[in-house]
Amino acid sequence: MAQPLSQLTQEQQKELEEKLKKMSPEELLEFQKKQCIFCQIISGKIPSKKLYEDDSCLAILDINPATRGHLLILPKEHYAIMPQIPDKLMGRLMNVAKTLSKLLLKALRADGTTVFIANGLVAGQKAQHFIVHLIPRKEGDGVMTINEHSLDEAKRIKAKIAIENRLNESLGVKKEVIDTGSNVDSSNVDTESKKEESKKPIKDSPAAQSRSKNKEKKEDQESKESQEKTVNKESKEKKENKEKKESKTKSSKKNKDSMNDSEDPADDKDHTDDKDTADKDPADKKDSSDDKDEVSLDDIANLFK
Repeated sequence: MAQPLSQLTQEQQKELEEKLKKMSPEELLEFQKKQCIFCQIISGKIPSKKLYEDDSCLAILDINPATRGHLLILPKEHYAIMPQIPDKLMGRLMNVAKTLSKLLLKALRADGTTVFIANGLVAGQKAQHFIVHLIPRKEGDGVMTINEHSLDEAKRIKAKIAIENRLNESLGVKKEVIDTGSNVDSSNVDTESKKEESKKPIKDSPAAQSRSKNKEKKEDQESKESQEKTVNKESKEKKENKEKKESKTKSSKKNKDSMNDSEDPADDKDHTDDKDTADKDPADKKDSSDDKDEVSLDDIANLFK
């Protein structure tokens, strides 16, 4: 087993630095593997408690866990930092973390899990091997607490409103958040002018005014369209009623003509009878005329006797 760098004397460290400068990338990678304790765990030279293993990665229990069930997910190939890891392998590590997270939540009845990666010295990376930390969490466990530097109440509310309005605008949500000033503690405001300023509605901004104008314009347009539809509907109904009335009038007239046609034969018969009667009258008149003539001749004859 290689001697840890921390145990080297100052003279040995100088010799090692000179040696590292002369190494090729391949030799440097091999040297790093020999110095990496996690590479030795992966190879089996150092014992560990394995929970999962496949061809590309290994999951073990942390020897100094943050909470019970703290897991370390390691790529089997040696990579010091995340940018060196191929995309396919990085995706595999995340899929394994997802699966193991579900198992921890169920087995330990955890409230959640923290998936943590320390990438570089300033980020807290202490090992030379890339590691994905999977930490089961409980409410109030005190792990990885973050000290919040809170703003005073007035500034916090103004910031919150500004962020919400900007988010709504970017999402196309027609909703405007306005500070009513009900949640502002007067002790946090230095002067009355600041209090009034904090209560001033965000809607006075140019963006809010523009949205208001667009809204009014849209409402006017919708109102006009509604009126046009109403007028068109009434016009259509009037036209349909007129057509129905004309159709009804034509139908009535047609029925009347039909009835007149059915009455004509009787009328014709009456006319014929009248005609016949008229035709007969001249004969009757003739006969009466003859009778009259005959009487007149006799009378005349009598006169000559």
